Amino acid sequence: MIRIGDVLVSRGEGGVYGERMLGGARIWDPFRSKLAALYYVGTGVELTAGMRVLYLGAANGTTVSHVADYVEIVYAVEFAPRPMQDLLEVARRRPNLVPIMADATQPEQYAPLVEEVDLLYQDVAQPDQAAILARNCAFLRPGGRAILMLKTRSVDIRKTPEEVFRATLGELAAAGLEVVETVWLSPYHKDHAAIVCTKRAAGDARE
Repeated sequence: MIRIGDVLVSRGEGGVYGERMLGGARIWDPFRSKLAALYYVGTGVELTAGMRVLYLGAANGTTVSHVADYVEIVYAVEFAPRPMQDLLEVARRRPNLVPIMADATQPEQYAPLVEEVDLLYQDVAQPDQAAILARNCAFLRPGGRAILMLKTRSVDIRKTPEEVFRATLGELAAAGLEVVETVWLSPYHKDHAAIVCTKRAAGDARE
C-alpha cells in the first residue's frame, strides 16, 4: 500500500468523489471507505499490480476507484441503477474497472464475465452477508483472500453487534474459509467489522 507520511493514498486520476490530493496522489479517506479504514486499524490485504479482484457492492465507485488504482483488474458488481450510473462514469476513466449490474446473491448472473480472482471483497448490507460471500467464493482461487465488511445492524437488529459477529465467523468457517484477521472499524464506521479470510485449497481440512 502507498502512504505519504501516515496518509493512505492511491495513484490515479482524481475527482471521483471530491477527494483531496497529496503529492499528486489521491487521499484514500477512511471515513468514506471501509477498506481504507481497515488499512488504518488493521492489516488487510496488500493490493498489488497483478491482482484480480471481484468487488461486490461497488455502489458509486468511491472505494472501487482506489482499488482499481492498485490492481490489474476489478470486476465491480452493483445492483441499484442510480449508483450504477456513477460507477459507469468512474469506469470510463479506468479501463481496468469492469462494471457489472447484477445481484450479488446470484453469482450465476455474472459467471460468464468473471475469471478466477485473487481477492474477493464484499460490502453488501443484507441479512445474509456470510452466505453471499460463500457463494461468490466460487470465483476465488484456492489460497486467495476474501474480505467481508460486516454491517452487523443489517444482519439482525435484535442481536448485539458482537453476537452477529460471532455467528458470522461460524458461518464462514462452515463454508470452508479460514479467518485470518478480524477488526472493528471504529472510530471510522460504527458497528462495522472487517473479516479477512483465506480460501482453503482442496483437501486442506483443519480442525
